[in-house]
Amino acid sequence: MPERMTRDFNILDHHQDGEIALACLKEAGYQRVSELSIPGYMFNAPDGTEVELLLIPFPWIEEALQPGRTDAAGYPVLDLPYLVLIKMETSRTQDLADLSKMLGLANEEDLRLVRETVARLMPDAAEDLESLIHLGGLEMNGT
Repeated sequence: MPERMTRDFNILDHHQDGEIALACLKEAGYQRVSELSIPGYMFNAPDGTEVELLLIPFPWIEEALQPGRTDAAGYPVLDLPYLVLIKMETSRTQDLADLSKMLGLANEEDLRLVRETVARLMPDAAEDLESLIHLGGLEMNGT
């Protein structure tokens, strides 16, 4: 999707590992600022960077966190199907806007993987997914 400038960095962890993650961030000098509307917390890093610690309770999170993709800096990132699942689960306004852009720009192979993953792990959301794919196509491609 087109780059969206944000002021924060997101860390995704298992819900059950939340206390360990909180302790590690505190030990590293991160200051907890607030609780998020989804499970997790906002922190300020020692250099002032905002960091969101997302503590995801969904049963498929273990599968999503398997080693795989990295970004240009070498940081691990979620594969598109799992990013779609998280954003569909949280359904915040910005998440839905992100979804339409991501899905509107996705190629057919990526869309196939997203559809398969949603059908397997979140089948009740399949119809919503198709709507988001359609809206994303209209927004990003005019189709």
